[in-house]
Amino acid sequence: MRQIPIGTCIPGDRFEAWAPKLIGRGFECFAICFHMSLGGADLGRLAERARELLGGGGAFVSALGYYCNPLQYEDHRWQLESVIDAAPSFGAKTVSTFAGALEGESVEAAIPRFRAVFGELARRAEDRGVGLAIENCPMGGTWRKNTCNIAMNPRAWELLFDAVPSGSLGLEWEPAHQICQFADPMIGLGRFAKRILHVHGKDALTRRDELGYSGIEGPVGVVDSRFPGFGDTDWRRVFAILQSTGYAGAVNIEGYHDPLFGGDWEMTGQLHALSYLKWCRGGDFAANPWEAQG
Repeated sequence: MRQIPIGTCIPGDRFEAWAPKLIGRGFECFAICFHMSLGGADLGRLAERARELLGGGGAFVSALGYYCNPLQYEDHRWQLESVIDAAPSFGAKTVSTFAGALEGESVEAAIPRFRAVFGELARRAEDRGVGLAIENCPMGGTWRKNTCNIAMNPRAWELLFDAVPSGSLGLEWEPAHQICQFADPMIGLGRFAKRILHVHGKDALTRRDELGYSGIEGPVGVVDSRFPGFGDTDWRRVFAILQSTGYAGAVNIEGYHDPLFGGDWEMTGQLHALSYLKWCRGGDFAANPWEAQG
């Protein structure tokens, strides 16, 4: 059984500054992430710096993320192509992104465009030996009226994988995005485990007293994003399902969302989540002493 690596996400424009401070803290890998724009980043230079900073230390880049809307905006599509092209130079096996959307329209309305765009993107990823992982974040959209990502739930995943059946196309799964929709994330995980290429270590906590009192249209939110260990997800079950289905990716903590562990307490929350997730996977691998003696 393979030990699943556990790391954290770092914004692409801060990787060079933050990575040296995180290396040696127990993170086994890193996901480098950009949102809606590459911000003029020189991916070739960034890859070189990543190799310099991580070389020999055991940690690696598990995913290169560019979360965008390639269905609506051609420049997002072109930039996503450049990220796919650059991923091998980082040593990353996965490129993470959004499925895109036709803004203001339904999931079904976007499927023909998704088939055309992601059919080509999946072939490009396959040619470069990387997987293309779509995150399951609804980004404030609904089934009937989307913003930038139609891959919001398992019903949508069925349509996406039917439209583009490529083996290089999969999911970047996160339980918090299902919890905020009051869906059971374990059901989707169990049914789509073999399509999961990357996992975000972010959880959510349902405030059931507020939900019962004011409902989902009340004046305050009823779901809080939390670090693993403080939310509703049983991460022991998550690791058990992933391990039993031969998961080949990593779990990267997605911070900067927890209402209690932000600001000066951000790294406290991240290190707690790191320790908790390692415990949930069963700790660190230890060879059988009787086999070592033999």
